[in-house]
Amino acid sequence: MGAAGELLIGEVVRTLDERFRLSLPVDLAGPLLAEGSKLVLAKERGGCLSLWSAAVWRPRLDAALDVLRTKLQAGLLAQRVGEVQQAGRLLSARHAAVSLSGRDRLVIPEGFRGFLGVEPGGDVVVVGAAVCVELWHPQAWQQVITAEMPDFRRRLDALTG
Repeated sequence: MGAAGELLIGEVVRTLDERFRLSLPVDLAGPLLAEGSKLVLAKERGGCLSLWSAAVWRPRLDAALDVLRTKLQAGLLAQRVGEVQQAGRLLSARHAAVSLSGRDRLVIPEGFRGFLGVEPGGDVVVVGAAVCVELWHPQAWQQVITAEMPDFRRRLDALTG
């Protein structure tokens, strides 16, 4: 999250340029960078990448890795080696350190371009997802928002009640 727990909220369409650069809106980039210039780009689901402050992402990842290491060392996962390998594969390919260049532009790294599925000149929906910024292929965004919107009121009430 941004400074003082600011929620990242908003939706805007941006065009991916020929060098796979995407300009983020200032009202989303500013709070995301409030905790430092280091960012993490993560694969979330087909057609969606999420952009996190490294100050938020890294402690969560480190905590999960510490639990995994502890369980491995204690022999608690000896019967689940395949699951551990799968987790390792996904961890290896899931995220990358990135930074924003001038004008709050993000270069989508090569291994993330196909996952997002947007070619240069194509539109990307940039969405504030409260704790991170999400980058969506327009069709994937439309499918998710159409499926999830009917439950919005119940979910908000559950979080705020």
